[in-house]
Amino acid sequence: MNRSDDLLAGLDDIDWAALGHAYGSAEDVPGQLRAVCGPDEEARDSAFGDLFNTIFHQGTRYSASPYAVPFLARIAVAGPAGARARALMLLTRLAVDWHDEYDLPLGINTAAWRAAAVSPEECLREYDEAIAAETDEERLKNLREVRAYCAAGHPIDAREGALRSYDAVRAQLPVLLELLSDQDPEIRTRTAYLLGWFPEEAATLLPALLACLEAERDPACTATVLIAAGLLADHDPDSRLRHHLDHEHPLPRWAAATALTRVLAAHPAAAPGLPPVQHIGAELAAFGAGPAHETATAHNDGDLRSYTVRSLLHLMPAAENPDPILLQIVGVLPRLEGTAVVPRPLAGLTWDLLDAVFESAATAPAFAELSPGRRQLLKVLAELLIADDFQGVPFGSNLHERFTRYGLPGTRPALRAYVGLPTDGEDPNAPLPDPWGADRTR
Repeated sequence: MNRSDDLLAGLDDIDWAALGHAYGSAEDVPGQLRAVCGPDEEARDSAFGDLFNTIFHQGTRYSASPYAVPFLARIAVAGPAGARARALMLLTRLAVDWHDEYDLPLGINTAAWRAAAVSPEECLREYDEAIAAETDEERLKNLREVRAYCAAGHPIDAREGALRSYDAVRAQLPVLLELLSDQDPEIRTRTAYLLGWFPEEAATLLPALLACLEAERDPACTATVLIAAGLLADHDPDSRLRHHLDHEHPLPRWAAATALTRVLAAHPAAAPGLPPVQHIGAELAAFGAGPAHETATAHNDGDLRSYTVRSLLHLMPAAENPDPILLQIVGVLPRLEGTAVVPRPLAGLTWDLLDAVFESAATAPAFAELSPGRRQLLKVLAELLIADDFQGVPFGSNLHERFTRYGLPGTRPALRAYVGLPTDGEDPNAPLPDPWGADRTR
């Protein structure tokens, strides 16, 4: 396939006007797909922007979304050079939204996702019951309108709507799998990134990913393949993951350690066949505390240091003494940087860190009585967190609640005083400031 009409064969057989996207009728989708396949680069860029904003709007998928998937898969395989990588990116988002933000390092749980989704048949039954019991005319009208919307094939439950797109991409995996041997390293990398989110196809995908490692020389692609393999594997096949702990480039070494961490955390029975926790943790810590690297994988929006902290947290239960791993985590925290998706990653990670190393208590012990790892953790948090992080939503990250759950000081100056740092003139005994204070006095 090398012509637009081949890539888009069957496009006009679909009743796009009857399908929907974020802004209503999907009748404009065929034109956007044609522009993606056309020679005009500016029009192609605009069309991709439109598609990201319509059939995948802020993570939501619509009735039109799965119908676009086969065409995007063809474009990824044989479309114009400037369209292929972006088609793969859109396919990934249509499949899994931004799962990096909440499913790493363990990977996506499709079984739980499928169990939670409400089918269209269930939705219709629920609306029928609600309509039969409703007596208010206005509410009855609204219920009938929503039921008709569901009956027309539009997803009501967001999880079920997302699954339609996920399964549409899953159906294209046999075709997309061929891209692991593409000449373009960006295409190979984006393909590997996509494949890691389909654990139900691990029996087919994992051997292909491991075979790709044999000839791959690009560090970013190698690292992405390793992480994808780790997300799908339940052991270290033929020590392929362990082997890359000795890779000449730091990014694949980190990826191998990340993959091994996931296997260990998700499948503890595989532990005897894996490297020691200390070896895996040391590689993660060296990467996370080291200098920034020019290359990265797309995982966690490219924020590999936050990803590293998450992985180290999952190693702690497997360690005889978790304190050394906690100290490794502390070494990474000062190097965290915000992304467009998560501007203050430290605030979010603090929840997980406190949950992992402290127990609920009315009052924390004296600072000197804590283990070295806990002391260093609290000291670094006192140095790096800002006052707004302790505020509740929507003003901050609600860390006041998290710290006080464990008997720890719930404001920045109080925390700094607790760990022995200067309070910068702030009263450590003062309550959390009221963010609405200025408005209340007007």
